[in-house]
Amino acid sequence: MSTGLLTDLTIAVLSLLVGFEVISKVPETLHTPLMSAANSIHGIVLVGAALVAASAHNTAGYVLAFVAALFAGMNVVGGYAVTGRMLKMFKRRPAPKAPGTEPVSSGAAEA
Repeated sequence: MSTGLLTDLTIAVLSLLVGFEVISKVPETLHTPLMSAANSIHGIVLVGAALVAASAHNTAGYVLAFVAALFAGMNVVGGYAVTGRMLKMFKRRPAPKAPGTEPVSSGAAEA
């Protein structure tokens, strides 16, 4: 194993540990807005994974690029799904109709 690959793996493991610690300290009420705002960051990770894949010359590099692209893609899709659900919470509900305001049918469709 080369020194560069060992350094990259060490950075990846340490960033996973730090990221887990930071996210676990976020209160639940702030987690959804922070995750929806992080979509741009995951897009940058996708670009980084593409750059790693373009410069990879061995199997380990290709595997790391694939894993990075897979995780970043899942985060982007999940972030947009959470954002969509969060935005649905703020839509106005239609006003309930008053009784007796139903449209009168012509009777032709009932026959």
